Amino acid sequence: MGKRKKSTFALIVMASLCLLSCGGGGSFVTPPPPPPPTSKWTWLNGANVVNQHGTYGIQGTAAPGNVPGAGVAAAHSTDASGNFWLFGGDRYDSTGAIGNINDLWNYSAGQWTWMSGSNVVNQPAVYGIQGTAAPGNVPSARSFASSWTDASGNFWLFGGSLDPLGVGLFLNDLWKYSAGQWTWMGGSNLPNQPGTYGTLGTAAPGNVPGVRGNAVTWTDSSGDVWLFGGKGMDSTGTAYGFLNDLWKYSAGQWTWMGGSNLINQPGIYGTQGTASPSNVPGARFYAASWADASGNLWLFGGDGYDSTGNIGVLNDLWKYSAGQWTWMGGSTLVSQKGTYGTLGTAAAGNIPGARYAAFSWTDVAGNFWLFGGSGYDSTGTNLNNLNDLWKYSAGQWTWVAGSNVANQSGVYGTQGTAASSNVPGARYYGASWSDKSGNLFLFGGYGNDSAGTTGALNDLWKYGQ
Repeated sequence: MGKRKKSTFALIVMASLCLLSCGGGGSFVTPPPPPPPTSKWTWLNGANVVNQHGTYGIQGTAAPGNVPGAGVAAAHSTDASGNFWLFGGDRYDSTGAIGNINDLWNYSAGQWTWMSGSNVVNQPAVYGIQGTAAPGNVPSARSFASSWTDASGNFWLFGGSLDPLGVGLFLNDLWKYSAGQWTWMGGSNLPNQPGTYGTLGTAAPGNVPGVRGNAVTWTDSSGDVWLFGGKGMDSTGTAYGFLNDLWKYSAGQWTWMGGSNLINQPGIYGTQGTASPSNVPGARFYAASWADASGNLWLFGGDGYDSTGNIGVLNDLWKYSAGQWTWMGGSTLVSQKGTYGTLGTAAAGNIPGARYAAFSWTDVAGNFWLFGGSGYDSTGTNLNNLNDLWKYSAGQWTWVAGSNVANQSGVYGTQGTAASSNVPGARYYGASWSDKSGNLFLFGGYGNDSAGTTGALNDLWKYGQ
């Protein structure tokens, strides 16, 4: 879901020189360095069983016992200080009821703080006056919204679904949370609004993406926000479907930058590795995305349309740079199984299987990390929940951890203690972020707990040293 996340795993190599005697004459021999430390999973917080209610505590006050309720499809982002923000989703509230919620949480210094919104599901919005912050303003309960944080640490929210199942009540309202107050910044305060595209490449005050959920966002090196695709309504307003429109939000205005203003478009892949003005990913929702150190935007997988117009789960990799898309890897067709290769070894032929609603991160070296989702494992037999961890670096994929077979239970170990045997259970529709020390975090989703039971999760995990 913004964006974007930066982390690193430092490989500490200790070099030493040993003076050894050899046949009466002295010679210097450099022994091989010790192996680098291995990153491990740590279960930090939350339950190791499914379907837990939230523990809110006092609004604005962090506490060790606080934790959001189990659930899926929350909006999330990381600010410049490495703090994590989580909003809404389809989750359990403080009473144990499940539905769309509008609570805002912050995770910092190892503790959760309930910052805003209600601890009870299905609350309406209070919009106030557009452009004016007020203590009483609050977005409605929703799931599948897009989000990001700006350079000043403000949290932004766009669109989403009023229906927990994401079937037919979508939004395109834009909100900012700053200094403890919400401001309605743009878009409509009514559901089911079509997009106003204007002229391709031209910003205008009246431009606005149509209602949608499950879109992806990036923040580029200039601080501009980019939004792609999702499930929603196009320029005609006649039907819901999959989108492949690309938008930029800069200086308070939206610009339609590429893709179609109509739903359900197939991908135009061109030649792998070659940029072209005509290239464009097919319409899709819940893809994984990241921005690299050079400001290029990357997109992987999702659920949508391939090159032939068939709909399904994808594993294509795309780069957007200098106004053009490049198909970088993966298949042009849906429903592809993963090629895992050897655990821990990069190879040109490695590729994650097709999937959507995966967790994703970027480290400070510009490498991309991908975990789980709903998709195809090494057998390719069924669409199932995954818990494989991948890294994309220097043009190649590495299977780093987790299983190459779907539907694995979580191995939690001892809370707060890293272990090589620990691993989150297979899951999708959760939240992810990275801190300034380079650790990767994931929260919740829908998947398998410690007993192999499938349901909504609220466990918090860290991958790192």
